[in-house]
Amino acid sequence: MSPVAPLLAGPESWIWWSWVGDHLGDIGDALREHLLLTTLAVGLGFSVAFPLALAARRWRWLYPPVLSVTGILYTIPSLALFALLIPWTGLSRTTAVVPLAAYTLLILVRNTVIGLESVPAATVDAATGMGYGPVARLVRVELPLAVPTIIAGLRIAVVSTIALVTVTAVIGLGGLGALIKDGLNRDFRTPLVVGTVLCVALAVIADLALVGLERLLTPWSRRSRSRS
Repeated sequence: MSPVAPLLAGPESWIWWSWVGDHLGDIGDALREHLLLTTLAVGLGFSVAFPLALAARRWRWLYPPVLSVTGILYTIPSLALFALLIPWTGLSRTTAVVPLAAYTLLILVRNTVIGLESVPAATVDAATGMGYGPVARLVRVELPLAVPTIIAGLRIAVVSTIALVTVTAVIGLGGLGALIKDGLNRDFRTPLVVGTVLCVALAVIADLALVGLERLLTPWSRRSRSRS
């Protein structure tokens, strides 16, 4: 039985439903803020990671230092990154978005490079032989074939960011973490459970949406080969 089930159907269920009914506005605001922070962080991370990955693939000497720097960023505790930014940005969304974006860089850069490297050399040579320049070859041949690996990295980045956004509640920012923090501070499990369940649901929905996007963007011929 799910640990949430007794809460929903037990003798105290009316407290749970009453709290949810009284705080629908707050729950909606927390959910919207959580989505916004996640979207901004992953969008910023991808906008930095993608050109970095292309540069690292073009100039191979750049790949190890890029992985080293993004790996170091990944190991720094999130609260430490928040604290470093607060003197300059205050308690704003920027304080949360920049560190969260930094955590996505390692997986996004690595998966983009691996995806592009996985394109068969014969395919690249054939595209070159057909007169494709570097940009046309990248856009029309290499990126479509690298899509599954790139989106696999994006899925990991999105799901992990959805979980990490809850930490921003510690520095007073919103999101579903604020509900969880409220439940912990008051030793009242209803907002804690609501925040946690919505966070998990958000991660599952985002993951399924990206799986659908992957299938939409992956060439049919490549899907056929992967099934065989």
